[in-house]
Amino acid sequence: MKKIFVFVILGLNFYFAYSKENDPVVMTVAGKEIPLSEFLFLAQKDSSVDLLNKKSLDDYVTLFKNFKLKVAEAESLSMDQTYAFEDELNNYQTQLKASYLSDKEGEARALREVYERNNEIVSISHILFPLPSQSLSKDTLAGYNRAYEVYRRIANGEDFDAVGQSLAEDEKSGVTYETIDYLYPLKAYKAFEDAAYTLPVGVVSTPVRTAYGFHLMRVNRRIPNPGKIQVAHILIAEPPEDAGPKDVLEKMFRDKVNEVYEKAKNGEDFAELANIYSADDKTNTKGGILPYFGLGEMIKPFEQAAFALKNPGEISEPVHTRMGYHIIKFLNRKERVPFEEMERGMYMTMKQGERNFDLFKSFEERQKAKFGYVFNRDAYDDLQRLCDKYFPTDTAFYHEARQMTKTLMHMDTMDFPQYEFAEYLRLYPFSTKTYSGDFLYDVYRLFVRDIVTELEKRTLNERHPEYNQLVKEYHDGILLFEISNQRVWDKPLEEQAQLEEAWIRELNEKFPVEINWKVLKNLKKFIRKTPGK
Repeated sequence: MKKIFVFVILGLNFYFAYSKENDPVVMTVAGKEIPLSEFLFLAQKDSSVDLLNKKSLDDYVTLFKNFKLKVAEAESLSMDQTYAFEDELNNYQTQLKASYLSDKEGEARALREVYERNNEIVSISHILFPLPSQSLSKDTLAGYNRAYEVYRRIANGEDFDAVGQSLAEDEKSGVTYETIDYLYPLKAYKAFEDAAYTLPVGVVSTPVRTAYGFHLMRVNRRIPNPGKIQVAHILIAEPPEDAGPKDVLEKMFRDKVNEVYEKAKNGEDFAELANIYSADDKTNTKGGILPYFGLGEMIKPFEQAAFALKNPGEISEPVHTRMGYHIIKFLNRKERVPFEEMERGMYMTMKQGERNFDLFKSFEERQKAKFGYVFNRDAYDDLQRLCDKYFPTDTAFYHEARQMTKTLMHMDTMDFPQYEFAEYLRLYPFSTKTYSGDFLYDVYRLFVRDIVTELEKRTLNERHPEYNQLVKEYHDGILLFEISNQRVWDKPLEEQAQLEEAWIRELNEKFPVEINWKVLKNLKKFIRKTPGK
């Protein structure tokens, strides 16, 4: 059986080499030939170098030669063989490849779309009709019909909340009813969030499927995101019930709350009051100051009272929660966190979950177009029908799918049959979806992504000839830093110039150097042919 293409091309490294005529050897240092392309690549990154000016060229040749001599000594000492060196270089190569194997503009658009959703906070109620943890079409159809029947009842005039509460009270139904006061982006399944941010206020959705099951959703309100606030508080804890007569304890407690509140309101030092009276051991020695928080992050009565305060220094009336009474002082407000500060966190969240398809969609579509992607719907439908019988991770699914030979897709002059995808699915069954059809589709998209990524890797050097130059530059840069640090830079500053001069003389005596002046004197005809220029 033909090997899976993804595994065949993994690790292939096609080096795009220029001919000797277009990329002659410009220098040989310690027996190692250095091509003109490398010399020019580094020279043209330095704006102070004019290669067509004799003095500037001579100075740069000396500088370049000394640089290569230092690298040669580092290699002679096996500095390029250490674990730390290899690890740093590998990390750089991984990051550099990733910069080519992505569409940063497309990713930024996907991140910006999520960020813009944060401009408002959505409150919603939903009725959930659960599905099994792995559901087939027959399970899904029954669940959908059940949810849709309830949707029709509500559409015909029954009250959404009353229906939801009634169904939830019936333990046999398995239905849950819930109100989410504050929904933020990336805090729920994508289908759920998409519905929440697109439904008009007061409108009930048709059944929305997530990994939990089918939801009937209603948006209760949308409010502008007020950002985050910081407050300080004094917590007056209620006395234990066995500490004395209840009526006496309640009066003492109320008196204490009122006493502390009056002191705070009359301008006594809030931090000192927190230190003396507050039962919150985490904040009472810190002036009662709490970290910044947004809506939905604190107990509701506390949160409502805190966000009702508007001006720094403003103090709330005592607010009761299950912990006791809080006296709250408003300190500061932060508006929306800038996109640049949230970008990295949003990227990691999207990359690691189901939103990865949104994040990388632009890159995948671009690559599919580049490599002539053709999808065979008929072949995919065969696999989809298997999902009606088995969940894709079931061994029975694999045993049947691996016998299928239709071309599932075509790309870059190659056909990919169904059985190759079946093998990929067996090895990489990665999806958060619990419905068999959704699971299959997620893994298929990952299959396509892996192929287009490996195809791009295969031609990386040809399409981006500067890639090898950048890797070489970083390789030599690490060695230059390490050897220079040992020989010169970790010595007293006043000694460094003399040490550098002596070291260069030593290197010139130690390693042979040949400079191809014939090429260097005719740079004019080579400069425009430089790889990547």
